[in-house]
Amino acid sequence: MEKTRCLIIGSGPAGYTAGIYTGRADLKPILYEGEQPGGQLTITTEIENFPGYPEGVAGTAMMDDLRRQAQRFGCDVRTGYIVEARLDSRPFHLKDDHGVEIEADTVVIATGASAKWIGIDSEREFYGSGVSACATCDGPFYKNQVVAVVGGGDTACEEANYLSTLCSKVYLVHRRDELRASKAMQHRVLNNPKIEMLWNSRISRILGTTLDGVTGIELEDTKTGAHSEREVTGVFVAIGHKPNTDFLAGQVELDEQGYIKIHHPSTATNIPGVFAAGDVCDPNYRQAIVAAGRGCIAAMDVERFLQEN
Repeated sequence: MEKTRCLIIGSGPAGYTAGIYTGRADLKPILYEGEQPGGQLTITTEIENFPGYPEGVAGTAMMDDLRRQAQRFGCDVRTGYIVEARLDSRPFHLKDDHGVEIEADTVVIATGASAKWIGIDSEREFYGSGVSACATCDGPFYKNQVVAVVGGGDTACEEANYLSTLCSKVYLVHRRDELRASKAMQHRVLNNPKIEMLWNSRISRILGTTLDGVTGIELEDTKTGAHSEREVTGVFVAIGHKPNTDFLAGQVELDEQGYIKIHHPSTATNIPGVFAAGDVCDPNYRQAIVAAGRGCIAAMDVERFLQEN
């Protein structure tokens, strides 16, 4: 049984930043990177909106910078992930995917949220090179181009409206004949001359090449089965995110969408000594800079908690 004053579960901006701050506080934290070290930023295109990178930076490069910075301050960064967490009493008991058991005085959950994807092979082929799950992150790369957004809820409508301020045209692909979004959001989309609705449609294939990237989409009519094509250079999937909290087995209080509830302005959860930061508790912003800031707050909350307890 290993022991640590702080166990950080998850990498990405929130986890690595928590590692930097707890490491500098001499807490000798252990950090598990999870199934996708570096988080969602490792499959996005170049990042232009994170402070400190005036020329932009690849997501993998930025996460490597944060990782090495955390290690510099004594954070024990480990590959693998936590499969079991018993949080009913302190110290907390957790187990990783290799069977290693850890006893932790505090825990920071920074496991993020995974985008829900369409589920077709060509979608995976173009991850980060024409297919995105974040219009705010990647939309500026498609100025004056034609793109498609997939979905029918508020998120899809918000992303379509946002992209319409940058792109020459936006197709909103929805498998039904009416939107699920709020009436106000529907009104904005349906009255936007740069957005064209593709009702009763699903993307059956994303067209393109490794050299050219995405060049179009193949559509299937969900009622008739007929196929058609549209020329686009980008596809934005906006059918929701799933917070990565399954390993918690319902021990931490979640909201109706499955995100961890925290006691603002802190990062404290309903369990004393357990904190959460990043997309796992943020359904609204989902930005790297926000996650990094919350990772800092979580680390400071940990330090304060340990001093008081």
